[in-house]
Amino acid sequence: MSEVGEDRALVLFSGGQDSATCLAWALDRYARVETLGFDYGQRHRIELDARGRLRAGLASLVPAWGRRLGEDHTLALDALGQVSDTALTREAEIGYAASGLPNTFVPGRNLVFLTFAAALAYRRGLRHIVGGMCETDFSGYPDCRDDTIKAMQVALNLGMDRRFVLHTPLMWLDKAQTWKLAEDLGGPGLVDLVVEESHTCYVGERGARHDWGYGCGTCPACRLREQGYARYVAAEA
Repeated sequence: MSEVGEDRALVLFSGGQDSATCLAWALDRYARVETLGFDYGQRHRIELDARGRLRAGLASLVPAWGRRLGEDHTLALDALGQVSDTALTREAEIGYAASGLPNTFVPGRNLVFLTFAAALAYRRGLRHIVGGMCETDFSGYPDCRDDTIKAMQVALNLGMDRRFVLHTPLMWLDKAQTWKLAEDLGGPGLVDLVVEESHTCYVGERGARHDWGYGCGTCPACRLREQGYARYVAAEA
C-alpha cells in the first residue's frame, strides 16, 4: 500500500467496473476520498443502485479503505439527457451514427462531469479528481482521450484558479489489465466484488449472471468486459 499523506480526492463513481477500480486506486493513495455520481437520465440508471453496495464492499474489504472513505454525492443532470439523442439516453437500438461514432456517445458528457466534479471539489477542498476514462479498450468516445482530459485540467485550473489534478489511472490499460489492477489493489476479494456488484451493461440488464458479472452479454460494454475478463483469467492460469 502506498504511503498516504493528507491529500484528499474526489472519484467520479458511476457504479461500473472502471469507476470501482478507480475508487480502490484512490483509497489506496489518499487520506480522504469522496465519491460523485451523476443521474442524467441514462438508460442503464440501474448502475446508480450498485454504488452503495460497492462502497460498502470496499470499506469492509480493506479496513484502511473504510477509514478513508468519505461522503458520497449524487447530482441530477437531467438537462444532459434532454439535449442528447443517443442510445444511452433513449430506447434505441445500439449501433453506429453517421459520424462513425457509436450511438451510445453522449456529446459532452465527460466534459460536463468533470466541470461539476471540479465545482464540487472546489467547495469541498479536494485537490485530486479521479476518473475512469480510457482510450485503450474503449468505444471511441472523443471525451475519453488523454488529450481531452489534459485540456480539461488546464481549463478548470484557469477557470477556477485552483491546482486540480485530474487522474485517469486506466487511460493506458486494456480491460484485462484493469481486472489485474483490481487484483493488485484488493486481491481476489476486490475482483469478486467488482464481478458481483458493479454494473456495466448499457441496456441495464441484471438478470443474467456470467463469469464476468451481470449484463445482456451483447452490448459493446458487455463485450469489452467479457473479453477483458477472459484475457485476465487466461493470463492468470
